Amino acid sequence: MAETLSVTDSLPNKFEPKFKNRFILAIEGIDSFLVKSTKRPTASIESETINWINSYRKISKGKVMWDSISLELHDPIAPSGAQQITEWLRTVNETVSGRSGYADFYKRDLQIKVLDPTNTVIELWDIKGAFPTNVDFGSLGTDDNAIMTISVTLEVDNCVLQF
Repeated sequence: MAETLSVTDSLPNKFEPKFKNRFILAIEGIDSFLVKSTKRPTASIESETINWINSYRKISKGKVMWDSISLELHDPIAPSGAQQITEWLRTVNETVSGRSGYADFYKRDLQIKVLDPTNTVIELWDIKGAFPTNVDFGSLGTDDNAIMTISVTLEVDNCVLQF
């Protein structure tokens, strides 16, 4: 006969979930308290299909492609989030002069630190070679009383989960 387990039997005694709002995103040149939301990294792995008669087999080609990371930032009066993002954009491509920047200047490393209830880092992502590819400074409207935010999409070279 099938056995039904109680909740106390199926959960460990010291279960403490991670919460989505306990994180710090550290990017050089951007104040971490401006970050409203982000996602942990996602990746896809290239695969190859080998066909044989009326069947197939898939194998990994060994390359991991890290997907872009989206951020949403608060845009306070001071310090200006728009100004901080614009300064980073100018290292990629200076819109006034039309000059492009060296990757060494515009690519930045960042860290996502997930915290426990005591603010101890319990998960650390090192993200290498990030740079902005899409920035949306948000809309304005006289009938909207919402707080202004900035949406940023970052391309990344590599992500490493340290712990």
